[in-house]
Amino acid sequence: MDLMRIYPNVSLPDDAQLDDFIMLGKPPRGKQPGDLPLIIGAGCVIRSHTVIYAGNTIGVGLQTGHHVVIRERNHIGDHVSIGTHSIVEHHVQIGDGARLHSRVFVPEYSVLEAGCWLGPGVMVTNARYPLSQGVKDRLDGAHIEEGAIIGANATLLPGVRIGAGALVGAGSVVTRDVPPGAVVVGNPAKIVKQRNEIEFYKDE
Repeated sequence: MDLMRIYPNVSLPDDAQLDDFIMLGKPPRGKQPGDLPLIIGAGCVIRSHTVIYAGNTIGVGLQTGHHVVIRERNHIGDHVSIGTHSIVEHHVQIGDGARLHSRVFVPEYSVLEAGCWLGPGVMVTNARYPLSQGVKDRLDGAHIEEGAIIGANATLLPGVRIGAGALVGAGSVVTRDVPPGAVVVGNPAKIVKQRNEIEFYKDE
């Protein structure tokens, strides 16, 4: 079957594995096809119904699930995995080895450092007062530091910083910064222990 669409100015490796029904290099609003480059590194696996906009630089080893959307002007590192039905909006930075499971939403101006892990259904937000006057000038995504783990269905409020190696429990709502190595749970999320106190993480 095929039915894929690859716009001008898309750089793909020879070993790219491309499913049917994908769209690569789609121009964002106000741009024409080919105005912005899309660069994808070697060893990519792009599964069906994925749409990747123009203006992205993506390292080696990208893997997408099905029905993934990656908007424009992002910098995505090496060996990043983005699961089925996940959305990455524009002006996002994702570090090497980051893992986004299914149904993850990452809004504009978020930073995900190397090796961070976002479980299924994680919701990152960036608008503290949606639909308010001038809201687009105040968007502030979360900053998730290296190796942090965000449990399934957790919600991160605008501008929070999750420290390196921190662990956010499933279903938590994070309303303030989380220190490195802390374990937080609940709504609002509160510190309950340190990650190195959990037996299965002690040998890290």
